[in-house]
Amino acid sequence: MSDIDKIDRAILDALQQDGRQSNVDLARKVGLSESACLRRVRNLDEKGIITHYTANVSAAAVGLPGSVFVRVSLVDQQEEKLRKFEQSVRSVPEVMECYLMSGDVDYMIRVVVGGAPDYERVHNTLTRLPGVARIHSSFALRTVLKRTRLPLGGRSS
Repeated sequence: MSDIDKIDRAILDALQQDGRQSNVDLARKVGLSESACLRRVRNLDEKGIITHYTANVSAAAVGLPGSVFVRVSLVDQQEEKLRKFEQSVRSVPEVMECYLMSGDVDYMIRVVVGGAPDYERVHNTLTRLPGVARIHSSFALRTVLKRTRLPLGGRSS
C-alpha cells in the first residue's frame, strides 16, 4: 500500500462513502482536475486496489435477516483437502464470507438465512462439503456494528 499517496487515499475514502458520485464531484472533493482524478481512479482500478463497485442491500428487506457464524473443522489439513473445501464452499450462495483460520477451527464462515429452519437447510449443505468433520454454529442476535468502509484517513504513505 506504500505506492498510494495522500490523494489516492482521499479518492478511495470518498468512493467508499459514495461509489456512485460523478467524477466531477470526486475531483472537486479531492482537489484535482477531472482528467487527473479520472486517471488516478483508473490507475487504482488497474492496480487492483479498487476491486469492484457494489450496492449494499438490506438483508432483512430481501428476507435474509439472520447471520450465522459457522466454525468448520476439517478431517485434516492436507493442502488438497483445504483446496477442495474452499472450492466447494464458494458454490453455497448463503455463504457471504469464509476465512481460513489459525487456532482450534479451520474455517470461519458467515452465512445469511431467513431464520432457523432456513439455516437447517444450509447446515445440511455445509456438512456435506468435502472434508468437513465438525460444524459449530452461532446465531447473531443483533448486529452492533458492520462496516464496509476501510479506515484510510490519517495514514501516511
